[in-house]
Amino acid sequence: MVVPSLKLQDLIEEIRGAKTQAQEREVIQKECAHIRASFRDGDPLHRHRQLAKLLYVHMLGYPAHFGQMECLKLIASPRFTDKRVGYLGAMLLLDERQDAHLLITNSIKNDLSQGIQAVQGLALCTLSTMGSAEMCRDLATEVEKLLLQPSSYVRKKAVLTAVHMIRKVPELSNIFLPPCAQLLHERHHGILLGTITLITELCERSPAALKHFRKVVPQLVKILRTLVTTGYSTEHSISGVSDPFLQVRILHLLRILGRNHEESSETMNDLLAQVATNTDTSRNAGSAVLFETVLTIMDIRSAPGLRVLAINILGRFLLNNDKNIRYVALTSLLRMVQSDHSAVQRHRPTVVECLREPDASLSRRALELSLALVNSSNVRAMTQELQSFLESCPPDLRADCASGILLAAERFAPTKRWHIDTILRVLTTAGIYVQDDAVANLTQLIGGAQELHAYSVRRLYSALAEDISQQPLVQVAAWCIGEYGDLLLEGSCEETEPLQVEEEEVLALLEKVLQSHMSQPATRGYALTALMKLSTRLRGDSNRIRQVVSIYGSCLDVELQQRAVEYNTLFQKYDHMRAAILEKMPLVERGGSQVDGEAKESKEAQLSETALVSTEPQASKLLDLLDLLDGTSGDAQPPPPLDPSQGGALVHLLDLPGAPPPPPSIPNLRVFEREGLQLNLSFVRPSGTPALLLIMVTATNTSGADVTHFICQAAVPKSFQLQLQAPSGDTLPAQGGLPVTQLLRVLNPNKAPLRLKLRLTYNHFGQSVQEIFEVNNLPVETWQ
Repeated sequence: MVVPSLKLQDLIEEIRGAKTQAQEREVIQKECAHIRASFRDGDPLHRHRQLAKLLYVHMLGYPAHFGQMECLKLIASPRFTDKRVGYLGAMLLLDERQDAHLLITNSIKNDLSQGIQAVQGLALCTLSTMGSAEMCRDLATEVEKLLLQPSSYVRKKAVLTAVHMIRKVPELSNIFLPPCAQLLHERHHGILLGTITLITELCERSPAALKHFRKVVPQLVKILRTLVTTGYSTEHSISGVSDPFLQVRILHLLRILGRNHEESSETMNDLLAQVATNTDTSRNAGSAVLFETVLTIMDIRSAPGLRVLAINILGRFLLNNDKNIRYVALTSLLRMVQSDHSAVQRHRPTVVECLREPDASLSRRALELSLALVNSSNVRAMTQELQSFLESCPPDLRADCASGILLAAERFAPTKRWHIDTILRVLTTAGIYVQDDAVANLTQLIGGAQELHAYSVRRLYSALAEDISQQPLVQVAAWCIGEYGDLLLEGSCEETEPLQVEEEEVLALLEKVLQSHMSQPATRGYALTALMKLSTRLRGDSNRIRQVVSIYGSCLDVELQQRAVEYNTLFQKYDHMRAAILEKMPLVERGGSQVDGEAKESKEAQLSETALVSTEPQASKLLDLLDLLDGTSGDAQPPPPLDPSQGGALVHLLDLPGAPPPPPSIPNLRVFEREGLQLNLSFVRPSGTPALLLIMVTATNTSGADVTHFICQAAVPKSFQLQLQAPSGDTLPAQGGLPVTQLLRVLNPNKAPLRLKLRLTYNHFGQSVQEIFEVNNLPVETWQ
């Protein structure tokens, strides 16, 4: 006899009435015991009620796995009330990890073949929710038949089930290609939306489907034009926009079909312009359609005027009151600034205004875009705006802002004086946030600008006198005062305000830096060295400097103590050499863009003159240049005259006298090829360490689809040592795009034959692929 139990409504009330967790568990345990007893007794009339209660318990997070088999019994029942609860239980309690889900395949197949729409809908919903790859393969034909059923209710659910099947088993795409073309003629928006989603999935996973559906671009254009031009419809309009969900889906599909295809892009250009100009942006629905339109315009081969229109739409988004829309606009403009720099530049004032947004994510995006907009024509104005932002920006943005300003000044500085002033202002405002190389870069810049030595030392002295808390600024100022202290004490500089400085004031300022608790050990080292150099640049007595240096001879900091001891020794034993040792540093040629550009131009001119002497084809010249890396040509002794046509002779310009000949080159090796993905190995053995082998792994993709999430792992026998460097990326673009390279360093001290085991994991054509293979045919030169 079945033990009486609570009804579902009474169970819910009792659980909600429990005052503690323990009371709730007690109620649930007692009711689960009743449910188990009912299942054991096999009561068919009340099985669906018991399972309904169990599903509620499952939703609260308690175990309910013992109801899985009851779901199968209810699904096989001829009663609709049983099937409804059974299918709901299957969706909640079953998944691919449990073998029980395969047992309902026949039941779903039988229900799909029935003519009852409600039962077919339940079966399709369950299949699209938890259908595994095996179930999809078995039931694909049944779903295909339902795609053309008269009932719109069944067709809509069948389309969504087909989307799930394609995601699970991409090779089923050929089954669903023919029905899609007919479903595009549907007037039911739900079916049309599902069909567009299905076609999108097919195109993303199958190059053949992508080529097939490019024929329906005119039909998609017609559907979207009808949506844009139709009047207000209560059933489909949202905020005055006709079915924005369907519009967004069609635009997304058009973007996929028009990518890298001139004819399709030309077909949709007029429509995209119409959507961009006629869509209302006062509501979120219109903004969503416009944003998808912008993405489509920028991704296909659209006309230049249309691209400008798309960027102007993003510019209008920057004026929207919604923060999310402004963030999306900033992110999109940042992605487009490289390809359409001049069009994005027109919205520079609006972007700069976004720097003052109180929202941290918006101001960070605006900062990244502002830095990307800096060029040689606007560097002065943009740097001024960025420096103004640096003074008031949140602390978490100061490091990025300071680094960006310094990098922009390095690339586009109009004059050296402006460059120095910009760096000084950044160091004064946010010195503690700059990177470590900022000090070295500024000292190098000042050292190479002889005409600005007096100007720089006066500016830095004034800044140091005002604030000694910014450590990078203090370090640069101490270095500059030590190098050019004599210029500081001379008469006024024409480029600065008159500044009268006494020797005692300079020494007192450096002593203040040494004694300050804010000074880091490196900063004290700069100040101590500056005092030592001033001992040869000041006209007064150097006893005060000698006393300060001797004090730090017993400093706890080892580095500072060593400097002080060496400087004391210089005073005591080598005083006659002090002036020569501490003389000014020679002028330094900077590695910046201005000097490097001139040097690069002159070197390129020399190389071009040399290249004109040779009459070999251009390809052979390139090979000669590549051979320089391996040193495959050339003799042990360089010939007296330099023959430009012999690439190997250039190598010996860098060789020391009597250097051994370079090692022979090692042939490259192709180790993997599948569906357009190729993996090649190239080898180099450095002459200084013969036990070391450098293996460059180069992956290329000539297929029609991108290879994503590419990972290459390697293993060697225990007698070897292997080090994998970071790869250059994890995405291989289609049609022979940029390759991915990774360096392997193999140490072979025993010179044993090398064996290499590789594992490749990647996504290609919508599938996850893993390949493990062993390379045993490595050239003998790699280990002998």
